[in-house]
Amino acid sequence: QAQLVESGGGLVQAGGSLRLSCAASGRTANPYYMGWFRHAPGKEREFVAAIKWTDTSTYYADSVKGRSTISRDNAKKTVYLQMNSLEPEDTAVYYCAADPRVFPTAPRSPTLYRYWGQGTQVTVSS
Repeated sequence: QAQLVESGGGLVQAGGSLRLSCAASGRTANPYYMGWFRHAPGKEREFVAAIKWTDTSTYYADSVKGRSTISRDNAKKTVYLQMNSLEPEDTAVYYCAADPRVFPTAPRSPTLYRYWGQGTQVTVSS
């Protein structure tokens, strides 16, 4: 059974920080890529960041580059997303995704990922 469990969302004022966590277990415990996506009302699901588990190469959306850091703890099978200087536009449900396969392209498309978490709400007030 594959399971991704997110935590760390919440309400924060603009300019604040949050750290999201996603713990992988079961079939997701040995991912090749793990990523974060977000879905705001009225918008499509959007790529935020991803990490290649083997060499920790990272990928970021332009909208969060310089404000966010994705990292992973291999022993805990957990990926983190540290978000700083949060803006109201960052308000969304944030989803963790994982896949054990090597992708033919950069890991930015949600259609590439097989396993998804349940999501955690991030709300940034102005």
